Amino acid sequence: MLVYLALTAISLIIAYQIKRTENAPVIRTGQYCSIFRGISRIQMRNSVGLLFLFVILTGVSALRLNVGNDYSKYVEFMHRTYSNAFVPTEVGFNYLTKIVYYLSGFENYVGVFAIFAAATVFFFLAGIFIQAEDFFMSFAMFMLLGYYFQSLNTVRNYLALGIAFYSINYCIKRDWPRFIILILLGSLFHKSLLVVLVLYPLAQMKWKRWMHGALALLCISCLFLKDFYLNMAVKLYPSYEGTEFLTGGTSKLGIARCVAVLLLAFFVLGKDVVKDRRMSFYFYANYGALLMYVFCSFLPTISRIAYYFSITQILYVPALLARLIGDREAGRYNAGRMFKVLTITGCVMYFAVFMMKAGDDGVRILPYETFLFHELPATLSERGFG
Repeated sequence: MLVYLALTAISLIIAYQIKRTENAPVIRTGQYCSIFRGISRIQMRNSVGLLFLFVILTGVSALRLNVGNDYSKYVEFMHRTYSNAFVPTEVGFNYLTKIVYYLSGFENYVGVFAIFAAATVFFFLAGIFIQAEDFFMSFAMFMLLGYYFQSLNTVRNYLALGIAFYSINYCIKRDWPRFIILILLGSLFHKSLLVVLVLYPLAQMKWKRWMHGALALLCISCLFLKDFYLNMAVKLYPSYEGTEFLTGGTSKLGIARCVAVLLLAFFVLGKDVVKDRRMSFYFYANYGALLMYVFCSFLPTISRIAYYFSITQILYVPALLARLIGDREAGRYNAGRMFKVLTITGCVMYFAVFMMKAGDDGVRILPYETFLFHELPATLSERGFG
């Protein structure tokens, strides 16, 4: 746990020094105005800070061994892929494994995990820096709410989540070619990512009353047509058939967070809650996540699909708080400061609880071990069961 606590503290200190700059510095000389084409001090500090964050976050993830509930399972998948046996993983994961193993000359599963770590950290860091109105607050939520630490566990899913998070900017700007290409490439590593080709464009739309009515009917139908929708889900994702995932389930904490975020949005923005395109996207994303948690709990791992929406909270909450604190009205300013303190306090409390349960089955990112000092226990194939 000491490794994670030190990593979190150091990364937050570095993140606090990073300030997003919108434009290049302007130099005024007399009546003329020219744009400085070099790099400013703050831009240099940002670049160095982002590089340090990338190195330490990737390093801790890449150096791990047998950390994560599915680490040994992925090692088994890689072995079977390299042996040309059947595996339920996507083609991108399979070919990446074969390329790394071929270039290494041995079954270098550590190298595959390192590549996943670097890619996941890159997309999340770049997404936060490009999109966040308050980089430190968004990054703090990313770390304290466990998104980074969960990426040590479900590596394919969190790479897909990072790609989806990064793609939000393209969707909001309606840069559809880049959005679609990025999602299609990401789906080669986790095909659940394909759902955002539908979910994200829906979130950026201007919703009419009849659309809300149709959505309400769809939600109600989920109460009476569970078996039908479940059969459709199994056909789309046959690897779930006959597994414990078909039992469904939802997240009470996810529901509570979505409700709290939506209430904060109405308090801060009022009737203008969907006026701004970016803020409207965040609102509908959290609204959609709430509906999934409530009405679609019977679907396999619905929480993982809802994550594609709820990940926007690390952008939405800081943006809402920034608007509240930036209000000149004394009452709203003080309320903004209070909400910011409550948000940070809640995140720290969540982090503390998460760390206490980090060694439990289903997470198992504790104890932290590294290939520098430890060896991986025998896999199923090595024990003669593969």
